[in-house]
Amino acid sequence: MPQQNKGGDFMTMIKVNNLTFSYPGSYQNIFEDVSFTIDSDWKLGFVGRNGRGKTTFLNILLNKLEYKGSISCDMEFGYFPYQVEDISKDTIEIVEEICKTDEIWDIYREFSMLRIDDDVLYRPFESLSNGERTKVLLAAMFISENKFLLLDEPTNHLDVGARKIISEYLKSKKGFILVSHDRELLDNCCDHIISINKTNIEIQAGNFTSWWNNKIMQDNFELAQNEKLKSEIKRLEKSVYRTSVWSSKAEKGKKMTADMDSKPDRGYVGHKAEKMMKRSKSIENRQLKAIEEKNKLLHNIEKYDDIKLVFDGYRTNVLLTADKLSFKYPGSDKNVFENLTFDIRKGDRVCVSGKNGCGKSTLLKILIGEIDYKIGIENSNKIDKYSIEGFLSIGSGLKISYVSQDTSFLKGSLSEFARENGLDESLFKSLLRKLDFSRDLFENDISSFSEGLKKKVLIAKSLSERAHLYVWDEPLNYIDIYSRIQIEELLLRYEPTIIFVEHDSTFAEKIATKFVNL
Repeated sequence: MPQQNKGGDFMTMIKVNNLTFSYPGSYQNIFEDVSFTIDSDWKLGFVGRNGRGKTTFLNILLNKLEYKGSISCDMEFGYFPYQVEDISKDTIEIVEEICKTDEIWDIYREFSMLRIDDDVLYRPFESLSNGERTKVLLAAMFISENKFLLLDEPTNHLDVGARKIISEYLKSKKGFILVSHDRELLDNCCDHIISINKTNIEIQAGNFTSWWNNKIMQDNFELAQNEKLKSEIKRLEKSVYRTSVWSSKAEKGKKMTADMDSKPDRGYVGHKAEKMMKRSKSIENRQLKAIEEKNKLLHNIEKYDDIKLVFDGYRTNVLLTADKLSFKYPGSDKNVFENLTFDIRKGDRVCVSGKNGCGKSTLLKILIGEIDYKIGIENSNKIDKYSIEGFLSIGSGLKISYVSQDTSFLKGSLSEFARENGLDESLFKSLLRKLDFSRDLFENDISSFSEGLKKKVLIAKSLSERAHLYVWDEPLNYIDIYSRIQIEELLLRYEPTIIFVEHDSTFAEKIATKFVNL
């Protein structure tokens, strides 16, 4: 039954009762007997480890999967990314199809908030950039009435500027669950956090930072309590042993007294033995209670081990130099980037920044040799010549390790992948374990992995390679927050030389020692 909030608007409660779910053929439940309630006015950030079940839970809400338990809600759920069936249609047709509104001013209002030009409405949807498509679809979905939106990583692949616009837009809205690993985004636009833990799902009021601080406090409390109870159990074990010895001696003395039929006070000896037995039982009960309390701890602590990195030091201080470098695609009159000047020295952590389409990935491909800067020919079957001007000097014998933005080529088993790429298989799999890969995944085909797990495969590959320079293109897309922090700590501890593209501004600000802005 809808309830009225303080502002007079009606709100709906989304109630999840005793939810249990496992995939067909699996003996392990993804969710087991989970219950909670969500207010339809809340702005929920959804966090959890890769493979823990965030997208699965959204699909359950959308009634795409069979489950045990019940979910009650008087609202319809809307899902982003919305699948546009015919991208050749004009954008206005797509918008009206989603939100079913005749009021053009509704659309103009939302477009204004997202800084979309009105003329986008009258262009084919296929002509829009990724950022424009994301904004248009979000606008259309929020115009729709009586819908609770499920937003699955809407800012992936978007540049920092576009992320900020969407962040401010979502801050002005309500009634959604936002799956994201972007800490700044979750802080800015969420008032509740729903987290999938190891053993349960819990909801807390506040943004990501308040949830994270609470989690650290709870984890530290449980760890301290665990150590305290371990010491208590050890002490009680010794006490139980001593009391048992005393009790046995008293019982033995009681028997000897009876056998000897002598004068000593049998009542006193019997009382002493009984007292020792009671004391022993009391200590045992306290021990069992301490063990029971200890067993309630640590179930949701997310452990992540330190990752070690061994890389090769280059023989000179400067690894590469670019001077007034410009790039142009075949048949284009416009440079993607121009007059780019920078160098990379030992220990530099260089972040390449700029808007979508400004040539960040192209620059990285030039550096790794996928686009040959000497002759301007891509290293593939294509023969189209690129226009590359300026000067680029890459050190002789420089060993580069590359993480691609693309994961679509990944297939086969992890063992096959390790062999094909000349990796030390035990080191590679050890790194994956530290990145929260369960052992049962080792036998699965990589193509069946989630996008976050695929990205971890590429990062583990890169960390397995002894290189002078690491070149990473959006390495954190789909990667969970715990692993992001793990990778941050790794880079700050070992200080490898790296050039990277990353739109997670929290990560970029922590890691980069210099920026190349296109």
